Amino acid sequence: QISDGAAALVLMSDKKAEQLGLKPKARIVSTTTVGSDPHLMLTGPIAATREVLARAGMALEQIDLFEVNEAFAAVIGMWQREIGPDMSRVNVHGGAIALGHPLGASGARLMTTLLYALETHDKRYGLQTMCCGGGMGTGTIIERLN
Repeated sequence: QISDGAAALVLMSDKKAEQLGLKPKARIVSTTTVGSDPHLMLTGPIAATREVLARAGMALEQIDLFEVNEAFAAVIGMWQREIGPDMSRVNVHGGAIALGHPLGASGARLMTTLLYALETHDKRYGLQTMCCGGGMGTGTIIERLN
């Protein structure tokens, strides 16, 4: 389901949050944007997952929950085949096929879903990845803060 959407996330340094009297929910551990073969559309999340894990110095097994954009079922199928995660930790509250794929808001929806899933299941690390057209992919690892 593709739908219209708009969203925003509030990002700031821990110092700014302290100045404003806010308690951060999470911190960004690592992030990446990668290019992949545009002829093999929708493979960006595979390369982004590998790159963001390498940048963070983390192994797949250290990630508690994954949020993978699945605008098309083939995306998650290829990602599963290439990355090999425990699928019980992927899109635990439903992915874009179940929740919708809001154009202009997908990244924020994925991150919000991941953050609240980490809180709900009392987990620490989450990895979000998505394709963003033209053979690109993004990846972000967050750590939930208590």
